[in-house]
Amino acid sequence: MSVNPINTKELEILAPTLFTQEPHSDTSDKYHFIKTIDVIEEIKANNWYPVSVKVSNVRDIEKEGFQQHCVRFRHFEDLLNPKDNAVELLLFNSHDRSKAFSISAGIFRFVCANGLVISDSVFETYKIKHLGDKDNDVANAVANITAIKPKLMEKINKLESITLNQSEKESFAKYSIPLRFEEHLEINHNDLLIPHRVEDSKDDLYTVLNVIQENLLRGNISGINKDTKRRFTSKEITSISKDTEVNKGIWDIAEKIASIKDSNYLVAA
Repeated sequence: MSVNPINTKELEILAPTLFTQEPHSDTSDKYHFIKTIDVIEEIKANNWYPVSVKVSNVRDIEKEGFQQHCVRFRHFEDLLNPKDNAVELLLFNSHDRSKAFSISAGIFRFVCANGLVISDSVFETYKIKHLGDKDNDVANAVANITAIKPKLMEKINKLESITLNQSEKESFAKYSIPLRFEEHLEINHNDLLIPHRVEDSKDDLYTVLNVIQENLLRGNISGINKDTKRRFTSKEITSISKDTEVNKGIWDIAEKIASIKDSNYLVAA
């Protein structure tokens, strides 16, 4: 379960775009450029350390080094004493205006190596403005995520305490389909409920959430294209934006289910 943070040299090898020194030529003169690595160092100074990095693929070679990227951080205490779940800080950016500089909250679940992104209804994404106030934006976002860590862990415990029957699990799966599949792509919603490990053969809301998330993101779900009548098999989602969109959508559905099942459940952390 132990995870070592990624040091600066490793980051440079894994994601050179983090060290890009100037914005893409398409950006305007008003665009105030901030190096991603500078924000990473500031976050590290507040006891959060990078544990994973993802960089989008580019079709236009001229965008290489300027594309979307996401760095996930874990708090020093969670690295020192890891549990089954850990709150993570997610830093998003690009140097070509395709993704705004922002910080969100996430959850990492060790048993399946799932990286969840918490919906804005629970923790609102902080925008890091390219036009200034970098220090204040970053400091406020880091301070707020650090402050709500205990509440987010309590929320996970609450989701784990809510049991779903088969019909409720199927409803969760059905309402998750549009997050990934367009209307003309038909799949069996029960395929989203198939666990990939023994530990996930449970009926609590948090486990079901993770099973559906894993199946939507990692692909290998078969279905039929109603327009062409041809069968298809979904592929793993590699787009950072789509991954985030699906993650937040699944979390929102889980929050609604929790509110229905428990009238005392609080959505906001």
